[in-house]
Amino acid sequence: MRSGALLVVGLGNPGIEYQFTPHNAGYLAVDRIADDHRVAVANRRCRALTAKIQIAGREVILAKPETFMNLSGLSVAALVEEFDMDPRRDLLVLYDELALPLGGLRVRERGSPAGHNGARSISGSLRSDDWARIRIGIGPDGDAASAFRRGKDYLLTPLRKADLATLDEVLDRVAKAVEVIAATGITAAMNEFNRREQNGPAEQ
Repeated sequence: MRSGALLVVGLGNPGIEYQFTPHNAGYLAVDRIADDHRVAVANRRCRALTAKIQIAGREVILAKPETFMNLSGLSVAALVEEFDMDPRRDLLVLYDELALPLGGLRVRERGSPAGHNGARSISGSLRSDDWARIRIGIGPDGDAASAFRRGKDYLLTPLRKADLATLDEVLDRVAKAVEVIAATGITAAMNEFNRREQNGPAEQ
């Protein structure tokens, strides 16, 4: 995954009303990376807002599809074609995961959509699950099953102030994981960040 440019896609829904909802964790992660590199994700191409940065001498294209979550694959497939990329090597998708606790993350080289509509759309458009991802935990404290039952209502409701503080911390770890992936590859990031999650987010 180290050769050529890297396309980093954060999933979410466009519109100010969705900005700080759990379902927009992917958008917020891309914004965090952009802020770290002092760029704006503002160029429109392939039904997405995009920006270009450099990480360890590698070109990284940041993207936030504007198709709404359930049609994310239309934009991602167009971006992959536009930049002549191999999704197995050049694509990294950041998105929310209700099955992980708020503040957690998992780096994966490939995998099934596991019920996430945005991930399902990408796999459908690319006709493959073989693309890297960072799943950002948004599951609430307490009765996670209750959050699953609430489903869409929870995903599209703005986070509370305390939860935003927790999410803010994990966005920093997501940004660092993207830096590792761009510089040294997905395996190194999985070894570092997934092990850290097993030991607890505060473990260094």
